[in-house]
Amino acid sequence: MKEERRRMHDVLSEIERRFIVSLASKERRVDGRMLKEMRPVTIETGLIKKAEGSAKVSLGETKVIAGVKAELGSPFPDEPNKGVITCNAELIPLASPVFEVGPPQEDAIELARVVDRGIRESEMINLEKLCVIPGEKVWVLFVDLYILDDNGNLFDASSYAAVAALLTTKIPEVEVNGDNVVIQDERMLLPIDEVPVSITFSRVGGRLFLDPTIDEEKAMDCRFTIVTDKEDNVVAVQKSGDGILSERDISEALEVAIEKGREIREKHFYPILKSREAEAHG
Repeated sequence: MKEERRRMHDVLSEIERRFIVSLASKERRVDGRMLKEMRPVTIETGLIKKAEGSAKVSLGETKVIAGVKAELGSPFPDEPNKGVITCNAELIPLASPVFEVGPPQEDAIELARVVDRGIRESEMINLEKLCVIPGEKVWVLFVDLYILDDNGNLFDASSYAAVAALLTTKIPEVEVNGDNVVIQDERMLLPIDEVPVSITFSRVGGRLFLDPTIDEEKAMDCRFTIVTDKEDNVVAVQKSGDGILSERDISEALEVAIEKGREIREKHFYPILKSREAEAHG
């Protein structure tokens, strides 16, 4: 019976895939979007009071919440004058029937690494300004991602949540007396230098789908994520899956990633930056 259900699932999956590919030939998708159209994005910040910074992102029906905690710790030996940032992703079983309780799954590890790479390679945070005592004490930022509902494209939703949470993060000011570090009551915003934006595509039936849904991801040959900065530079790229991307695919994806990156920054991240500036000068 179990094997029969599995075969039936495979048959249904192939039927769904053919339907998705058939619509794509007409430049349409199951949810009515065009191939290069994103789902609506909403970002809420300041939801977790015990965190130094937090944000909840809805990308269509995909929902992710990010929380940032800051602790004084040791720097990496090869970067003694820089603070540390680390990302962790938790795939909550309630968010998807394929998520399981237990040690981090491979998907969770990949998700955390992709989000971490975009933030790190863009040099979003001036980590040198998070150094308290060179070689001894620096601020360590823990970015925890919790998947609340997976309807596809966790990479972008998680990245937006992490970036928004970091933009609103406040860490305590410190006073250094020799080797003694005293944490003050006053808080300061993180030193932000960049605003990375992640844009993800799935390749299905020879076509690129921007911001894929969960069904489109199930039908994909491969996934391709591009992270750009404010100057339209590509700072990080991630490809997964066995499918092959042509030179045309890559060129098309780069053009769309730059355009959509500008839109996401202007509509969602720059308002947060303006609030930061107003607070800093208030």
